[in-house]
Amino acid sequence: MGQHEKVATSLAGAVSEAVSASLAPVDAELQRRYPGDPGTRQPVHTVYVPGDVFAAGTIRSWGDQALKALDEHAPDAASFAAVLGLSDDLAVPVYDRVRAKLQREPIEDLRIDFEDGYGPRPDAEEDEAAARAARLVAEAYENGTAAPYMGIRMKCMEAAVRDRGIRTLDIFLTGLMDAGGLPEGLVLTLPKVTYAEQVTAMVRLLEAFEKARGLEPGRIGFEIQIETSQAILAPDGTATVARMIDAAEGRATGLHYGTFDYSACLGVSAAYQASDHPAADHAKAIMQVAAAGTGVRVSDGSTNVLPVGPTKKVHDAWRLHYGLTRRALARAYYQGWDMHPGHIPTRYGAVFAFYREGFAQAAARLAAYANRAGGDVMDEPATAKALSGYLLRGLDCGALDTAEVARLSGLTRADLEGYAAPRRGDLTVSGR
Repeated sequence: MGQHEKVATSLAGAVSEAVSASLAPVDAELQRRYPGDPGTRQPVHTVYVPGDVFAAGTIRSWGDQALKALDEHAPDAASFAAVLGLSDDLAVPVYDRVRAKLQREPIEDLRIDFEDGYGPRPDAEEDEAAARAARLVAEAYENGTAAPYMGIRMKCMEAAVRDRGIRTLDIFLTGLMDAGGLPEGLVLTLPKVTYAEQVTAMVRLLEAFEKARGLEPGRIGFEIQIETSQAILAPDGTATVARMIDAAEGRATGLHYGTFDYSACLGVSAAYQASDHPAADHAKAIMQVAAAGTGVRVSDGSTNVLPVGPTKKVHDAWRLHYGLTRRALARAYYQGWDMHPGHIPTRYGAVFAFYREGFAQAAARLAAYANRAGGDVMDEPATAKALSGYLLRGLDCGALDTAEVARLSGLTRADLEGYAAPRRGDLTVSGR
């Protein structure tokens, strides 16, 4: 058939126009509810530090303590690899990158805790701690010692602590504004959310603050912490967490699973409260499906088994933490909590091994897709999106270098971002 030869059709153009008109509200709803991933960096972990413990040197202290743990319990690549079961070809690249990361950027996301990790205090004491937290965060961003993401976890919206939580948030945000403005890496966490109406209340609170301080509407987002059974399943059997995302009106940035509160809520015995318990898997699966396509990211919880004491005990805790982290990554939970400086060597060890062991194949598959070359796997646009997202995550955390990804894929970071960015309706876009 010639290139310009007319083809036969049976439907009038008005039919297509009518269909489009009928679906216009759906098109708008898809755009609003499912904008896709924001394309920004997602930290691989969140570290919680009590409000009265956080200090100007906290981030550096965690890095130094983690390096000391390596020096004492795994002083070289071979010993670290032996503990974690890393292959010979991964041992040195992973170990060297872990040490470099602990020196350069030991914490990717830090939350100053005014909830469970802080406990009830006199109002004057919490006022002072919140103001101090704002001052220290502002100074950290000013002098270049901040983590990429920092913020606070306030008390929840339940009646007993609501006013205290609102006041702490107000003091913290006001302190940041008075010190020069809200940092780009600001993150807020709303814990123990049970009803979507509590999310709506947080939205109204942030709207009021933005108006009071002349900020652009929608400037302040927040994470929703999932720690109760009611946050997963509503009385009518629907998924409460999906309602919460909608109630956030575009401000929700993450859903964070709270391992121990959620487990206790379901009656799981303390000895079995863990992020790989079936109850945890069920909750996170619902969170993941509810968040898919919305731009809201899901974070796994933590382990309370601390790598402290004699070397054998530390190694056992490291193996547990490494295994849980790798398990989460395979399930597309790219973020988790770390409770102790001794956890971050295995956090980065697991994350770096995950990206390094698969990046050559991912780069080759993406290169074949970009060049429409043959190969042993025939990939589609959605898979190219996943492959590029995988490489970008590896680059963001330091597991991969731009040069090595470019060498194996022939693609620049801008190319990768182009493949990772398409929304659901744009996945048929081809090539560079």
